[in-house]
Amino acid sequence: MGLAVEILGLVIFLGAHVFVTMRDRRAALIGKVGAGPYRGLFVLTSIIGVVLIAYGFASYRASGFMTVWSPPAWTRHIVEALMWPASIMVVAAYIPGNIKRVLKHPMLAGVKTWAFAHLCANGDLGGIILFASVLAWAVYDRITLKRRSDPGAPPIPMGGGKNDIVAVIVGTIVYLALGFVFHPVVIGVPAFGP
Repeated sequence: MGLAVEILGLVIFLGAHVFVTMRDRRAALIGKVGAGPYRGLFVLTSIIGVVLIAYGFASYRASGFMTVWSPPAWTRHIVEALMWPASIMVVAAYIPGNIKRVLKHPMLAGVKTWAFAHLCANGDLGGIILFASVLAWAVYDRITLKRRSDPGAPPIPMGGGKNDIVAVIVGTIVYLALGFVFHPVVIGVPAFGP
């Protein structure tokens, strides 16, 4: 049951994000309901999707993992190593500087890095479905960005090297918070150590 709820959450969350790439349909919906209600609906749909993913994954884990493959113990170091730059990339999307200038879409680069790292270290069916789905969406979204005719959201003013320093500091804080607080408390698995 938990796996079905996780998949439903992924369909809702990723479906809403795929809809954003369908610019004509998105524009038509915004024209019908207005920009504010559209944003509210998008946020509500995303939150529902995340809650279902989290609840479904937790229920799935509580009922016992379905192992597809057993990753070697050293693969957890891949996650530890890649989550630091992934955190910095996500932060750099909101504190744009040279990192954003080089990566163009640091949020998607960070999400792809997060998903890939976790795929390396998780061999259970629920984890594979979760991380592979998010990775597939991030790759798809990056491809569609190259084909979009409209600019999307208004651009955040681009900074320089000072913004990169701030992004690295804030990204490092996010990385440590995810590893030492979020992962052990919310996920129930320590991110660092044996």
